[in-house]
Amino acid sequence: MKHIFIINPAAGKENSYEEIQTQLLALADPVDFEIYQTAAPGDATSYVRQYCQTHTEPVRFYACGGDGTLNEVVNGVVGFPHASLSCYPCGSGNDFVKYYGGKKFFFNLDELVHAKEEYIDLMRVGDRYAINATHFGFDSCVAKTMMNVRRKKLIGGKNAYTTGVVVGLVKAMKNPCRVTVDGELLNPGGTILLCTIANGQFVGGSFRCAPRSVDNDGLLEVCLVRPVSYVTFLRLIGEYSKGTHLDDPRFEKYLEYRRGKTVHIEAPEGFLYSLDGELYPDTDFTVEVVPGAVRFGVPASARPLPGDWHEAKTQPPEVEDATLVEA
Repeated sequence: MKHIFIINPAAGKENSYEEIQTQLLALADPVDFEIYQTAAPGDATSYVRQYCQTHTEPVRFYACGGDGTLNEVVNGVVGFPHASLSCYPCGSGNDFVKYYGGKKFFFNLDELVHAKEEYIDLMRVGDRYAINATHFGFDSCVAKTMMNVRRKKLIGGKNAYTTGVVVGLVKAMKNPCRVTVDGELLNPGGTILLCTIANGQFVGGSFRCAPRSVDNDGLLEVCLVRPVSYVTFLRLIGEYSKGTHLDDPRFEKYLEYRRGKTVHIEAPEGFLYSLDGELYPDTDFTVEVVPGAVRFGVPASARPLPGDWHEAKTQPPEVEDATLVEA
């Protein structure tokens, strides 16, 4: 198998090229590898897709960066059965790998290049795919703020999400939209505080929004929170962060939590949604699950956090709705 490491030189505090190359050259069991550094947003998707179109041998791509880099590699790999992916999480945000216990398990390159592959689900919006989460409302305001401040001192970096939350408290406590899951309208009142559609379990670095999520069950986890007061927000945000909100009776009148295959959103002009951290404008869109869409390499030491269950699936799922957009 060919191993190609896609490095985003702008991710994290410093370029990881030298570190990754040194570790690869020192492997006791050498592998056939290449390293590619991206030049601009979207470059990873273009490179991966073009490589897959012109090569037919088995290949695994490693997203070396944050969740945005992982998303780009996902969108390049999807639709090519001879290609798989994994992650070297050296970016500032690495939410998806928290599902497997955290980034530390993915820094062992010896385990990573020999990782067992399992089929996992993706979510699709039009011709774009996400591996971790689609979210909007309060979270879109947070994501937009994070993009604006992530390179700034004090309020950026690891503090970017906190900065986004502060801005959201001022600008995004009540957001108009209608959310329908498999035909059921969740918010007849037409407003939300936030809504997260998850395949992973975490967003924003430390918020375990979907603690019951399983990334290979063919279902999306939908967590919708209705508008609340500032006092209630501050009183409950800690439980939402820890992932205990689904079992906390204080959330009952504010929370709708569903599993489903299709989520439809209707919203006014100017509405933004976040797809694995990347923002897109739209007023009428559908998020749908694509079961077993890609093979993801999971290091031997990594273990999924407790959801309802998790069974490693190393064979493609036999489902009718796993159609992919042609690459």
